[in-house]
Amino acid sequence: MTLAALLAAATLGLNAQKPMTAPKGGKAISDELIGIFFEDINNCADGGLYAELIQNGSFEFSPAERDGWGPGTAWKQVRPGHSLGTLQVRMDNPIHPNNPTYMRLHTERAKEFYDYKGWKGFGLENGGYDGITVKAGAKYDFSAFFRNVDKTKQVRVVLAVPQGWGKDPKVLDEATITVSDKQWKKYGAVLTPTEDCKNAILQLLVLNVGDLDVDMISLMPEDTYKGHGLRPDLAQALADLHPKFMRFPGGCVVHGGGDGFWDTYRWKTTIGPKETRRGLKNTWGYHQSMGLGYYEYFQFCEDLGMEPVPILPSGVSCQGTNGGWNMWPTQAQDVVPMSEMDEWVAEAIDLIEWANGDPATNKWAKMRADAGHPAPFNLKYLGIGNEEKISPEFIERFKYIYERVMKAHPEIVIVGTAGPGSHKDNPDYEAGWKLADELAMPLLDEHYYEPNDYFLNKRQYDNYPRDRKTKVYLGEYAAKDKKFIDALAEGLYLLHVERNADVVSMTSYAPLFARKNGTQWNPDMIYFDNERPYLTCSYYVQQLFGQSSGQYYYGDCVQFEGDEAGVQQPLENVHYGQSVILNVKTRKLYVKLVNATDKEKKAGINLSRFSLKKNAVKTVLEGNANDENNFDKQPIAPKKETIKAEKKFDIELKPYSMVMLEYQL
Repeated sequence: MTLAALLAAATLGLNAQKPMTAPKGGKAISDELIGIFFEDINNCADGGLYAELIQNGSFEFSPAERDGWGPGTAWKQVRPGHSLGTLQVRMDNPIHPNNPTYMRLHTERAKEFYDYKGWKGFGLENGGYDGITVKAGAKYDFSAFFRNVDKTKQVRVVLAVPQGWGKDPKVLDEATITVSDKQWKKYGAVLTPTEDCKNAILQLLVLNVGDLDVDMISLMPEDTYKGHGLRPDLAQALADLHPKFMRFPGGCVVHGGGDGFWDTYRWKTTIGPKETRRGLKNTWGYHQSMGLGYYEYFQFCEDLGMEPVPILPSGVSCQGTNGGWNMWPTQAQDVVPMSEMDEWVAEAIDLIEWANGDPATNKWAKMRADAGHPAPFNLKYLGIGNEEKISPEFIERFKYIYERVMKAHPEIVIVGTAGPGSHKDNPDYEAGWKLADELAMPLLDEHYYEPNDYFLNKRQYDNYPRDRKTKVYLGEYAAKDKKFIDALAEGLYLLHVERNADVVSMTSYAPLFARKNGTQWNPDMIYFDNERPYLTCSYYVQQLFGQSSGQYYYGDCVQFEGDEAGVQQPLENVHYGQSVILNVKTRKLYVKLVNATDKEKKAGINLSRFSLKKNAVKTVLEGNANDENNFDKQPIAPKKETIKAEKKFDIELKPYSMVMLEYQL
């Protein structure tokens, strides 16, 4: 080691915070309480978190996914200069069986016609997702697979700004590629736009007569999050939440679109080179390219220091497909025959070995290493099933998978499901918990979406048994609107969850993302367009809780004026509350206070048991109950200031506000 490296290591050691012993009075709680749940809903993968700018670059869109769709969806035939040609959709001898459809460009005339001196060539044009947004000076990697059928071709690749009917587009940058190979080969070029543009197009123009096959057309920004193919601003918005884990890929995406098990999400077809992945009909009515697949999910978890929580199908379909929700509570489920369940057991065991295995001895681990990650991903959690009806068929198949996975990998923490709407007195909730108790399951996933008055008033985890081996994972929840009062209600509820974080181990708000002009579900935590994310009120509340994780809860440090001394708040139907969390690893103390009433609240705070540094950071969210962050305005945002740290003091909370105080110990 060099002298500079030794000095740097010594400095790091001096500056590092040593874990501390928690003062008396604290209750041990989960420090993985706040995570995120990514489901490909609201067009949030392709055209969203996945940074690819070309839509339907593999020509795999289909009318089976949406009426009127086909291989040419999102593409236009272009023939400037009166060039002539035809497009042929073909499936013979594709790049890979998982990617069977490609386009043949048959060019009949590619030269200038009469005295036309503008553009020429025959080909294709793509406008991305509501236009291709590019920045001046940024680099964009173009790639495509070409196969030349006859003589050598010149292909002009143009990134341009459309100028209207009858006018040539304005060139931002271009490249010419020579294609001579008679077998599929990947070609590429780097395009650097000369100016910013919100609605650019990409054109591929064949400049010679004859036939040329094309597939897997891509335009990827070189500036992606940590170089791993994700859109930086959206990924950073997630990083700023400080999540401890990420659940993926769903949600209802896990068990397919209701057309049978042929379109169930299978992780094995989402890894490997992009041209070998199998696109899929999405439960929410669109196409998933799988450019964002299991490898990228795990890599993103590693980039953010999150525990990956993959969810696998259980051999039972979602009871909500094919109109099933309209038959509640008697929905029918499609089921995999028990004679075929070993395939679904292998789906789980092979995933564990892909994530954690030794490439020298395991073929799945070798695939991970060949993709560029020889070290294990250290998978700890694995979910089986997603809010299915807890029917006898589900129970039989879940137990079949569970028992075999546990035998093969007892170190893995299995996450089960308590069905949809699992906080209510319903048969799925009761059956889910009965099964969890029977198997001594480590974690059970509860889901519920309710109006804000539920989150303002209910405190059911106060009454959960403390002797159960199974902990709660609140995997999907949200108030049913996105006003500030809804966010405060969720914050008040999370104070209650923190107080019960000896029972509740993990939580994740849902859904996470929604694309403007492509939203199927409201509300969502983060909305976005091609240029930026729009952070909701709920986002900022979640952010404060994510920033303030810890291992100990103190319930007796805050006393609201008018409350009975020694009684921990919040109680049911009390619309204000508090939580004090200690992180012994970072030596930080957090005081969180929420006032979801229209009256000012005063509280006395006593932190005498803690040794505080000189200053503290105060973060405030405040506004009107009906304020809402959207594409037009963002009235709610955190305000930070540095204040003097005091051990005993009073604080006044404005109506409809949340305050967090952060202390270094």
